[in-house]
Amino acid sequence: MSDTIVCFHAHPDDEALLTAGTMAKAASAGRRVVAVFATRGDAGKAGGAFLDDLGARREQEARVAAEILGVARIEFLGFGDSGSAGEHTDGFAFRDPEEAVVPLVALLEEEDAEVLVTYDARGGYGHPDHVQVHTVGALAAARANIPYLYEATVDRALFSLGIDTATSLGISLPDGVTADRFSDAYSDAAEITTVVDVSAHLAQKRAALQAHQSQATSDDGVDRTIALLAGLPDELFALGFANEWFIARFDGDRDPLAELV
Repeated sequence: MSDTIVCFHAHPDDEALLTAGTMAKAASAGRRVVAVFATRGDAGKAGGAFLDDLGARREQEARVAAEILGVARIEFLGFGDSGSAGEHTDGFAFRDPEEAVVPLVALLEEEDAEVLVTYDARGGYGHPDHVQVHTVGALAAARANIPYLYEATVDRALFSLGIDTATSLGISLPDGVTADRFSDAYSDAAEITTVVDVSAHLAQKRAALQAHQSQATSDDGVDRTIALLAGLPDELFALGFANEWFIARFDGDRDPLAELV
């Protein structure tokens, strides 16, 4: 068994939001980090300048972010983006998990991976591709005999606090981003088993967010979540991103992510 950590994500930019600090920390500690994306995010929203061959653009952005984070290998499984409302019924979310798991298992076995990181059962905020990452990731971990399976998540209370704080400071949030809307998103603190301190890697995390330029603005020129987060003042950015949260789905005394120094 190697010391490889595989992070399985739905779309480019998900890695920057959820696991960038942990990936950078693991790489700096000498671990081999592999990023795997189910889709190229070709159904995502973007400003008009980026809509031409959006999937190729987002793949390139993911490769830039991966280099910033010290990722050793990046792979795209080639499934279609289902869209945030599941409007593309030929996308990843609608594939039979028994079929979708095959290329991920092959990669895990090729890497002889020790750790697999996926998403919580809610898929964070319910995006159908994120939920499928959870399902397919758990199946792949079992098939490839991965000893350490983690689900990337966010402390729900802190997430809501961040929205309320931004609102109180007069920071304009994208339409629909309210604490009420996300009241059932991500995970309660009691569910979280592992908190990784990534404060030493905040510059890399911010740069990884900034690499996803196609996701920074909407077609009407309004800043989207990526741009707002990447542009936060240092103090607020540290408050929101100094930690990353995981749910361990294994038994035993070891916690490889918590051991990262």
